[in-house]
Amino acid sequence: MSTVKKLSVVIPVYNEKSTILEILKRVENVGLNSIEKEVIIVDDRSIDGTRELLEGLREKYKIIFKEKNEGKGSAVKLGFLEAAGDFLIIQDADLEYDPKEYPELLRPMLEGDADAVFSSRFMSNKPHRVLLFWHQIGNQIVTTLSNMLTNLNLTDMESGYKAFNRKAIDMIKGKLSSNRFGIEPELTALVAKNNLVLYEVGISYYGRTYKEGKKINWKDGIAAVWHIIRYNIFK
Repeated sequence: MSTVKKLSVVIPVYNEKSTILEILKRVENVGLNSIEKEVIIVDDRSIDGTRELLEGLREKYKIIFKEKNEGKGSAVKLGFLEAAGDFLIIQDADLEYDPKEYPELLRPMLEGDADAVFSSRFMSNKPHRVLLFWHQIGNQIVTTLSNMLTNLNLTDMESGYKAFNRKAIDMIKGKLSSNRFGIEPELTALVAKNNLVLYEVGISYYGRTYKEGKKINWKDGIAAVWHIIRYNIFK
């Protein structure tokens, strides 16, 4: 029986023509010793030419082209269902997060300590681009609210890197319902409700401005409050 482990890298994509090829190159280049990688790209009906770039990569990667734009959560849900790996990492396509940090995210799971590992942009001495004050305040508010309802002590609930082992993938994959950025509090709530062992790892962060393509906005912040309440109390 083979003992080779596999990592499923789920990449939700929407209008990332300028970065998709670079992030795929970085994912390919990251070294994981004997761990294999499968890359699952879920295009959420991009309209900027991203789909045309991905068409030429069908033989190299597992690519899902959605017929309707629904949001990051809808793409992540499909990625969970398609993942065949022993581990899964969600990788945004916008270059804000560095795949070179996969080994650090995987380590607590490889050592048998964790079922899930979330990244944190606020508990690290690694490079962190200085951006918007009110974004950080909003993040602290929704993280605190999430912690109050999950009884976890996360420092960065909204951080994009979230990793899971096979046990966690199988527990979560059939329960996801959020289509947009509510996927972050929903994943957090499911980890807590299923009593999964969760670790947090500090990462570097190369954030973008809105001019550079950042998509999440203040409306998503307000929606996050409802999602936190919904997924922790009403589901």
